[in-house]
Amino acid sequence: MTAKHLPGTSTRRRFLGATGALAAAVSLPGRAAAAGPLVVTCWGGAYEKGIRDVFADPFTKETGIPVTLVNNADLTKMKVQVDSRNVQWDVFDSIGPQITAGAKQGLWEDIDKSVVDTADLVSPGGNSYVGTYFYGGGIAWNPTRFPEGKRPMTFKDFWDVKQFPGRRGLRTRIPEALEMALVADGVAPDKLYPLDVERGFKALDRIKPHVKKWIETTPETVSLLTSNEIDFSFTYLSRIIPAQKAGSAVEMSRAQTINSLEYLAVPKHSKNREAAMRYIAFCLRPDRQAAFANLLYFAPNSKKAQALVQPEARQYMPDATNPANVIVNDAWWGDNFDVLQKRFTEWMLT
Repeated sequence: MTAKHLPGTSTRRRFLGATGALAAAVSLPGRAAAAGPLVVTCWGGAYEKGIRDVFADPFTKETGIPVTLVNNADLTKMKVQVDSRNVQWDVFDSIGPQITAGAKQGLWEDIDKSVVDTADLVSPGGNSYVGTYFYGGGIAWNPTRFPEGKRPMTFKDFWDVKQFPGRRGLRTRIPEALEMALVADGVAPDKLYPLDVERGFKALDRIKPHVKKWIETTPETVSLLTSNEIDFSFTYLSRIIPAQKAGSAVEMSRAQTINSLEYLAVPKHSKNREAAMRYIAFCLRPDRQAAFANLLYFAPNSKKAQALVQPEARQYMPDATNPANVIVNDAWWGDNFDVLQKRFTEWMLT
């Protein structure tokens, strides 16, 4: 299956608009000093290794600026750092709902367009953040325990605990969970936004007794399956394929996925603002974007990177033409993330 252009909304067109021709990578200026190691948030596991191998270490080799990766980006912690002017993280790598909510709160520096060129991007982001790649997530299981016909392939299946009994695992963040709940309840993916919050929470109420684990970190979405602590999990293609190659018995349905864009932003009061902007520019280079796609099966946000993506990687990229798939509306979440994440966190504890 190959990634294709998405009909319908402009969000869907942007999501898959990357079909540009091969072009030379943009080079950065020479080596420069920073106030200290550049600290970049990350998501652990295979993702962390990919970030290290494709972006962080090559950036250090080219610029002389060391990069430290810290896992599990959290917007609340980021806000505390900015508000106290004691910023420990120089680049915030996160999902759209957190990035756009942070922008609404004024947490990010404006992107320095003299350093960061966004002209090549399918989805350029906002004044204070840039998109890096597209990703897809869906329902996963251990195929040695669940033969065909016994696995939930869609979000409606995931909610159907009678036909597909088993221990569920869901993330502790409200984006994706609320979309899953509404689609499971019968809302068409292209009619989701604005989200019917009350209907979504009622659907979440139904699945809650069957959620064995509320999953904090992304690597656990797979490791809990392989350790037989849960039976079905929401996870990502970028986690499943490397786990399969490492010998783990895991599979993920591509019949229905949630697709979204990852972003980078620089928090205000960073002591390494200049180095952070240079790091972002480095991550957007077509050669780096393609290398990351080839390694972890993300769809590059750089149009020029598309011709560099290998056929094996291309077949696993998010398929935004499938009408069953959800495209996350980051703008809607920017207005609603804080309130709904707080409500979701309290809901999980009751």
